[in-house]
Amino acid sequence: MTIDIEPLKKQLGRKVEDHDTVTEAPLKGMIATFDRNEPVPKAGEPIAPGWHLCFLHSYARRAKLGEDGLPMESDVLPRMPLPRRMYAGSTFTFSGDIRVGDALRRETEFTDVQLRSGSTGTLIVTTQTRRIFTPRGLALTETASTVFREEVKAGSKSGVPVRDPAPTDVPWRRTIKPDAVTLFRYSALTFNPHRIHYDRTYCIEAEGYPGLVVHGPFAQQCIFDLLRDSMPGRTIRSLAVRARAPLFDTGPFEVIGRPTSDGNGAELWTVTPQGTIAAQATAALA
Repeated sequence: MTIDIEPLKKQLGRKVEDHDTVTEAPLKGMIATFDRNEPVPKAGEPIAPGWHLCFLHSYARRAKLGEDGLPMESDVLPRMPLPRRMYAGSTFTFSGDIRVGDALRRETEFTDVQLRSGSTGTLIVTTQTRRIFTPRGLALTETASTVFREEVKAGSKSGVPVRDPAPTDVPWRRTIKPDAVTLFRYSALTFNPHRIHYDRTYCIEAEGYPGLVVHGPFAQQCIFDLLRDSMPGRTIRSLAVRARAPLFDTGPFEVIGRPTSDGNGAELWTVTPQGTIAAQATAALA
């Protein structure tokens, strides 16, 4: 399939600004959804890493949503010539904390677009850079990548990604059992209308997956949680996550990790039921 991405490159640099306020209610939802044994942060207290995704949503009107439930284009991201999309990874750099009650301002910029090929055919990889500010200044910079891919013919299956075995010599290990209710809750908390996470018929028949797809950010949150539980008292300065293969609600997956030899970082992975890598992450700690 031949695609010209030069018109997309001309859109690089598009920016938009959003505003929100950190409230307690969505944080209660995160604690319940991830079955966390921790108190809800109160006014003036910092929220956990990753919980910023409860805020600053895209509120596209119904008429602007595509068949997959997501906006066909936004003020930042132009319309793509490929219809299917997936989370590809994110890099987070923490410059400060985000606290309950904070007024948030986010700057989002379309910063990169690349043409690649994969197991499903032609791919377009886009990058958006998001900077979140609180009244105290820059708190978080997130570089988020999304893959757009070709349409899967009805009844066929999505291509199988390369699967590498996950490491076994790790001290941190946790099993996650995703189900339709948990994925629905996370979709609601993050105002994510992507049908692959809650519409099983669409997911299987239109996109060729074997079951509901676990959100990339959901698995990403499991990585954040394992890291902070395994190294209590440490501050996460950065976390880079790269997706390698999707996870589904058809079976449990694992989140595993280990500290780096110098004690100033960590390596973490999400692992498919078959024992192969779904995503890999590296973290820097203070």
